[in-house]
Amino acid sequence: MLPAALGAVPLGLAFGVLVTHTGLAWWWGTVFASVVFAGSFEFLLLGLVMAVAPLSQIAVTAFLVNFRHVFYALSFPLHRVRGAGAKVYSTFALTDEAWALTASPGAREWSRGRILAIQGGFHVVWVASVTAGGLVGNLVPEGVHGLGFALTALFLVLGIDAYRVRRRLPAPIAAVVCAVVAGALFGEGMLVGAMGLFTGYLVVTFLVERRRGRRGRRA
Repeated sequence: MLPAALGAVPLGLAFGVLVTHTGLAWWWGTVFASVVFAGSFEFLLLGLVMAVAPLSQIAVTAFLVNFRHVFYALSFPLHRVRGAGAKVYSTFALTDEAWALTASPGAREWSRGRILAIQGGFHVVWVASVTAGGLVGNLVPEGVHGLGFALTALFLVLGIDAYRVRRRLPAPIAAVVCAVVAGALFGEGMLVGAMGLFTGYLVVTFLVERRRGRRGRRA
């Protein structure tokens, strides 16, 4: 757990600094980290809030960005987390890092306490990192660039790790193609378009592979 938790520290610090640089009080970062606790969406939410985006746009963005959690739930061991309150918190605290650890083969026998401890530990580290970034944010010069790239860097690392595990090249290539096409078609609104295109690619790939599997069994 410790290496994964420490990996979120630079991202949390960067988010805390960005909060103060947008003109908000430092403690707003703590509020976002405690209540939203969605990593990537917090960066997007900050921009949407500062742009006074309508609630409908915020809701759609939240749905698209966090839709992957629907698939996380299929393999997350929530059945081992007993108690209504514990289940609610465990569902709320289901992050990329927590899912990666608890859904691994080595975690099949983990207890309720260990699962909650891992999720709670990630939550505490994230809130502390964002708070620290907010407190020192005013000390960081306004002209410093690249803090927003911390989010992109995180997903690049997650993508590289995913490729190392599965070694399937078509998916990352398709993701890049979808991003380029969406950027050319939608400009600044490329995120929604890219996610939609890539989701369509995944659905088509799944249907094709399932059909091939059925033909193989018939043969």
